[in-house]
Amino acid sequence: MASKYSMNDRPSWPRRAIVTAGEPYGNKGLHFGHVGGVFVPADFFARFLRDRLGRENVIFTSGTDCYGSPIMESYRKLKENEGYDKSISEYVESNHSRQAATLNNYNISCDIYGGSGLEPAAQIHNEVTAEIIERLHEQGTISKRSTLQFYDAKAGTFLNGRQVIGRCPIQGCKSEKAYADECDLGHQFEPEELIAPKSQLTGEVPELRPVDNLYFDLPAYLDFMKTYTAKLAQNPQVRSVVSKTMEEWLLPAQLYIQNKFREAFDAVEDQLPEHTVLEPEGNKSSFTVTFPSWKERDDAHAVLANGGVRFRSGKALVPFRITGNIDWGVPVPDVTCWCWPESLWAPISYTRTVLARDARAAGVTEGVAAQDAALMGEPAADSTQVPAPTYQHSSLDWRDWWCSDDAQIYQFIGQDNIYFYCIAQTAMWEALGWDLTQSTVSACYHLLYMGKKASSSSQTPPPPADDLLNHYTCEQMRAHWLSLGLSEKPVSFSPKAYDTRVTGKDKDGNEVRACDDKRVIDPALKESALLTGVFNRLARSCFYGVAIKEGDESPYRNGCIPAGAASDTVVEAAEQAVLAFEQAMYKFETHRALAVCDDYLRAANKRWSDASKAANKLEGEPANAAMTQALVDAFTELRVATVLMHGIVPAGCELICEYFDVDPVAFFSWDNIFASTDEFVESLGEKPGEHRVKPLPPRFDFFSKHESQY
Repeated sequence: MASKYSMNDRPSWPRRAIVTAGEPYGNKGLHFGHVGGVFVPADFFARFLRDRLGRENVIFTSGTDCYGSPIMESYRKLKENEGYDKSISEYVESNHSRQAATLNNYNISCDIYGGSGLEPAAQIHNEVTAEIIERLHEQGTISKRSTLQFYDAKAGTFLNGRQVIGRCPIQGCKSEKAYADECDLGHQFEPEELIAPKSQLTGEVPELRPVDNLYFDLPAYLDFMKTYTAKLAQNPQVRSVVSKTMEEWLLPAQLYIQNKFREAFDAVEDQLPEHTVLEPEGNKSSFTVTFPSWKERDDAHAVLANGGVRFRSGKALVPFRITGNIDWGVPVPDVTCWCWPESLWAPISYTRTVLARDARAAGVTEGVAAQDAALMGEPAADSTQVPAPTYQHSSLDWRDWWCSDDAQIYQFIGQDNIYFYCIAQTAMWEALGWDLTQSTVSACYHLLYMGKKASSSSQTPPPPADDLLNHYTCEQMRAHWLSLGLSEKPVSFSPKAYDTRVTGKDKDGNEVRACDDKRVIDPALKESALLTGVFNRLARSCFYGVAIKEGDESPYRNGCIPAGAASDTVVEAAEQAVLAFEQAMYKFETHRALAVCDDYLRAANKRWSDASKAANKLEGEPANAAMTQALVDAFTELRVATVLMHGIVPAGCELICEYFDVDPVAFFSWDNIFASTDEFVESLGEKPGEHRVKPLPPRFDFFSKHESQY
């Protein structure tokens, strides 16, 4: 908090907000990257917005992506290799339940954790998909194209995306794990561009055969995307990685050809569509061929291939495939719609499901929400499902959330998905002409594991998210992940409990691993001392300080929050902490928001320690007055700190609220954030000095260590 803030610095917030956390594939449980890199930051932000805007004005959605080739391929392998005898729908539903249980374990507070192919959202999602495709047809931005798809002649079947593997053809990409039309780093390309394709079914080189599918005319929005991206680059809420990654896709359609193919290129150049050649500069090993559009570039592929010229494509906008000729997807006439397109509008489907649920509970019989309620199925009776909120949201019209000037959409994603959420989705929203609010995207860098990109096939595979809870508490993990600053750079998650490095030898000469070495400090517990030490001490000091104590007639020991004005230093520190925290949250800088809380709590704890020690050196009325003032100050700081920390460590903060004996909605509301404690007590309809707190048991902890840490 080096800078001093004023009330004039406060950012503006929407009236209503949607928060999303992407959609994990339904082929497995959640790994720590899902939870720590996306869900925890999104949950922190959603909880903050509920406190800031009112819980009825925020909808936090996510769900399992039920469709897509990773799911189909995992299901196929499970059936063929392990004799799995259930349907693909049952397979996805079982993984969905595992995912939902993990989110519950980490206190992720989605209003809905649905599934694009699972009830209660499935039929609503089908309806939304049909509405969007029909609208794109009306707008003339979707059309049928015949393109090439891989076919395994030995297996006698077309191959979905994950059933083909090769090398990425995009210039500069080093991915060795590319599929039919995208690589594992999110680069898009045409199937015929894939380098060294191989069928995962038989190991054979697949053929390319023509198929018909629907495509969205993404290249038609190039100029719009350039203007939009330039505006994003000036938006303080949007990280530079977003606009810079988007700019990479807005380049001309280009091919890169190694100099060693120059003679072969020259022999066929006159057969190419309109183009220009940019000669290599300096020691560059390739020259560049630029085309007016993707169409001419694609037409050039066959000419160059026939001439023996190998090439790599540059990033550029190409038509965005909407459908596929597979069975497992959202039903569309003759084909199906599946990931990625339908997952982009799944948050709209989930929003409508939340509002349909509200309408059903309120007995509303008219409007879109009521119509959706008639479509909505019942979720499986499974205790692992994320619980629905017990209150109704402020509007049942989904357009008030997605198409209104006073609403905002905040989408939390990994950086690999910028193309889909910031390029494809943005252009489609514009094409629909529904006045859909463009999303404010918070893209996080990779959460590494032990200094390397997490991979389940590596020698040290990362632990599942749930396994971490055998060594750490949920709140320790939440605070640690939020501290890492993934908004700025890739950061390693290196929990000592899983660190197998050899760090020395014991007295018998046996190797000692880091996980067993008492000299090694656990990086994952860096923030734990703030919770189990500083925050605990401040809370206990307040509640024990006013507790009725036999034989102690001090006037402040009456079980109530003492009345009185906080000292000027405390008021100023609280105001600056709140303003700095709000600025950090506006920019999605969760690590800076946590740092504000850390500084504030440590300073508050020291102020209490100094003031209470000074009061204890006095006697009589001066001692009572000094201790009363110390408690007024400490309660002020504890209440503010608890509100700020609520989204970071919700369980502990809600426990503190319980001992304040105040309704959580009132306690955590930012309507009261700058109010004095006396004003806050008056807002509860009570007289200052008479609000009784709940008696705190002896040796009580609001934040505990994991049992393995004692």
